[in-house]
Amino acid sequence: MTEPPSPQWPTTPELDPVRRLHALAAGVRGARVTTREVPAPYATVHPLLADIDGELSRLVPDMRRLRLTRANGDRVEAVARSRYGMHARFHGVRRPGWLWLQSRFVLIGMAATPSPSTPGHTLVAFTGGVRLPGRAALIPLGVSRAGRRVLSRLAARVGG
Repeated sequence: MTEPPSPQWPTTPELDPVRRLHALAAGVRGARVTTREVPAPYATVHPLLADIDGELSRLVPDMRRLRLTRANGDRVEAVARSRYGMHARFHGVRRPGWLWLQSRFVLIGMAATPSPSTPGHTLVAFTGGVRLPGRAALIPLGVSRAGRRVLSRLAARVGG
């Protein structure tokens, strides 16, 4: 007696970092994802997102200083000081083309992937803002504007 053929299980496609950021932000009330294509290769862009001690504090408008305090694989911790004197301790994940940092009051998410439509360009995305403690929510004021500023600074940094 022969066994019946096994059922064909659907497979879930792997999400690129930008799509993953959109999916994750969809679960955070008040989050807005700003996306932009920059005229630079992914190999140039993604290290900037990973540079917590340097580039990231120059890209995020309200950040005066951000310092990596611990890294264990893709898990990271950092401390920040805002331009207004406030401090934050972040916990998050840093992978190629992906950065997700959150503190009690602040969320920063950035992602990059090679552009699907323009060879040599990179699609980048940003979300972030002030969190409501204990809730998956951002205060929606200025989130989209901050995202545009971050991605404009990134584009200028890579020559776009």
